[in-house]
Amino acid sequence: MNDYKTQFNNLIQQASIAIDKQIDLKDYEIIDLGVPHIPRGLPKGKMGIYSFLYNDQFLKIGQAYQNSGARFLSHHYNPQLAPSTLAASLLADRDFEGFGISESNIKEWIKANCRRIDILMNSELGKFSLGFVEAI
Repeated sequence: MNDYKTQFNNLIQQASIAIDKQIDLKDYEIIDLGVPHIPRGLPKGKMGIYSFLYNDQFLKIGQAYQNSGARFLSHHYNPQLAPSTLAASLLADRDFEGFGISESNIKEWIKANCRRIDILMNSELGKFSLGFVEAI
């Protein structure tokens, strides 16, 4: 299993130093929920980046600002909320047709088969930093 926590940390540090806006290690935390995973909510005073991997391929990377806790916790497991959710994307993707997924089981399939890695950041860093880290 790839050590994405170390890789993400190195990328954040190198990129933030390169633009002379270093993000201090104390201002973020990288949490590898593994596979299977149980989603966690966005703590008070935090904003976050979430990523979903299947067989070491990134399926979805996104961000949630401090007031977007539902997006961070649950939106991507429900295909009815938006066509851009991970669940809706998987159901529409022909590459996943033979996986036995449906609207009724997609939430549990994602939890059981996708690795989730979250980056929690202090909200004081602001939206620019959140978008910057997501882009990295």
